Amino acid sequence: MTRPVRSASRFGVATLALALALGAAACSGASTASSAASAAASAAASAAGSASSGGAAGAVTIQNFAFDPASVTAAVGSTVTWTNQDNTAHTVTADDGSFDSKNLTNGKTFSQTFSKAGTFSYHCSIHSQMKATVVVS
Repeated sequence: MTRPVRSASRFGVATLALALALGAAACSGASTASSAASAAASAAASAAGSASSGGAAGAVTIQNFAFDPASVTAAVGSTVTWTNQDNTAHTVTADDGSFDSKNLTNGKTFSQTFSKAGTFSYHCSIHSQMKATVVVS
């Protein structure tokens, strides 16, 4: 399966902004440390807030034979990423067949971009009790 190339993650941008702000504060003295930290916090909040307008929408952890959270809300055009933290393989399989991760072993991820609105129910094809949804609006 081919995955689209994505730009730097919003988390990475926020982390870089924080590192730059803290570095500037260290060079210019303690009096600017609080304003630098405030600017970094604003950058992080802005990066997190922009996720709803496209890009990264959320992360789902697969652990203890469950999807967590069991329901994710995303904007049209957003990407949801699942990470398997169990020592057992799992899948992320849409009930309607629109996406399928195939087997994900421990530490592996799967990302899906949602291009239209709707509620997308999914399950693990190996463990039928594992069910969850992505709500795209």
